[in-house]
Amino acid sequence: MGLPSFGPIAMSQDVVLVLSNAPDQLLAKRIAHMLVEEGLAACVNLGAAYLSMYMWEGRLESADEVPLTIKTTQAAVPALTARLAELHPYDVPEIVVIPVTGGAPSYLNWVREQVAEK
Repeated sequence: MGLPSFGPIAMSQDVVLVLSNAPDQLLAKRIAHMLVEEGLAACVNLGAAYLSMYMWEGRLESADEVPLTIKTTQAAVPALTARLAELHPYDVPEIVVIPVTGGAPSYLNWVREQVAEK
């Protein structure tokens, strides 16, 4: 018995994932709420906190962070990244845009509909 089929996988060039993080769960929820409510993201997943290790101003630092996976469109990226930087307390927040090369057509269309200019 195989995995269930959800139909053909559609190619996508306009749907993207934006990866970021927040220093705590409360701020992660606030950022997610604002981005979705403002129509800049269709969905934001908050993961379990993890430890990040990085160099900052010549010193090895570590911090607990909450990962954010943001589903949006390429057209919304400029406004989303500006808003994310505005909401974020870090001088240099992580903002990484990853193209989605395919997915379930119904899901990709849902992302587009949620982020479309209203």
